[in-house]
Amino acid sequence: MNTTRTTATPRLAALVGPAFVAAVAYVDPGNVAANLTAGARYGYLLLWVLVVANAMAILVQYLSAKLGVVTGRSLPELLGDRLRTPSRRAFWIQAEVMAIATDVAEVIGGAIALHLLFGLPLFVGGLITGAVSMVILSVHNRRGQRTFEYVVVSMLAIITIGFLCGLLFTDVSPIDAAAGLVPRFAGTDTVLLAASMLGATVMPHAIYLHSALSRGRHGKVEPGPKLDRVIRATRWDVAGGLFVAGSVNIGMLLLAASALRDTPGTDTIEGAHAAITDALGPAVATAFAVGLLASGLASTAVGSAAGAEIMAGLLHIRIRPFIRRVVVMIPALILLAVGVDPTFALVLSQVVLSMCIPFAVIPLVRLTSDATVMGGMRNARAVTAAAWLTAGLIVALNVALVWLTATGS
Repeated sequence: MNTTRTTATPRLAALVGPAFVAAVAYVDPGNVAANLTAGARYGYLLLWVLVVANAMAILVQYLSAKLGVVTGRSLPELLGDRLRTPSRRAFWIQAEVMAIATDVAEVIGGAIALHLLFGLPLFVGGLITGAVSMVILSVHNRRGQRTFEYVVVSMLAIITIGFLCGLLFTDVSPIDAAAGLVPRFAGTDTVLLAASMLGATVMPHAIYLHSALSRGRHGKVEPGPKLDRVIRATRWDVAGGLFVAGSVNIGMLLLAASALRDTPGTDTIEGAHAAITDALGPAVATAFAVGLLASGLASTAVGSAAGAEIMAGLLHIRIRPFIRRVVVMIPALILLAVGVDPTFALVLSQVVLSMCIPFAVIPLVRLTSDATVMGGMRNARAVTAAAWLTAGLIVALNVALVWLTATGS
């Protein structure tokens, strides 16, 4: 972490990693449900949502990482220090709702993958997903953050291959894909899907966690050449991690739009898997299911780490990871036990996450733009303007979602 080697390449390579862990949150099972549903129902129509959302994600994740490096504190810690007790507790409640919604997507996604691969009941698959996530978390607790990063990044590679290999066997229409870059909607359902895709792409728990990962890797870096080097490495780290995540998300929508459009049942993960089997072969379908399983396992571990950091920062309470993991996964297991449609639960969980994004983004922009917090590393005016524009677009989409859903327009 505090290497003194003089060659530039090893230093840069040694400094990257946290953003790739945060990037796992951007390719969780909620993304799979939202992107496949959007592509299967509406083709390339909502491709622009993923492109815009990924640009937003790059910006906010960079700000989160920079906050951790410059201050040596995570976003939840800084909020915990600044908010009065009632506000701090209220903020924690919404953050816990966010954590539960995150866990619903990840546990259900892992359960679906185990059902597709081995025919396990969804409830049993949910239990196994939760248990394996505890093992992955134990790597972080016992072996340290660097080893945890290696494990998670390895799973990110499996996710990428599993979700994108189908594109090698289908024809994507460049003209239709280009048309999908034009921002537009086609009714209330597309707004709901756009909010779901946004909630799955700009992940609030990843915003909270990334600042903690950067703090854990680098500590508080004092102004000078070392800080400049770390910030430069952070930019590359975020660009690389989010490029991978964005490519996976866009690839999933392109796959659904090109190979699954107008195929009955493809607006569910199970139906999409069956259609992939029929259209592209069992090998591609198996790779897809393996990618989904890796997504559920890795993202559940990352989500649990984020939840623990949020609780510690806002309430100044640390509980054993095992206890927290068990408590947070109960709602997901209840949904599986009562037979709620898993794909619907995944999409709905992403809508909840979308509603929680402003609570993470707005304080992040305010803190990183504050000279008393960031000193000379506060946001430039252009960055601040872009960040506020991002927050405004997120809020506007959420308001539109609530209005259109309430009025049935």
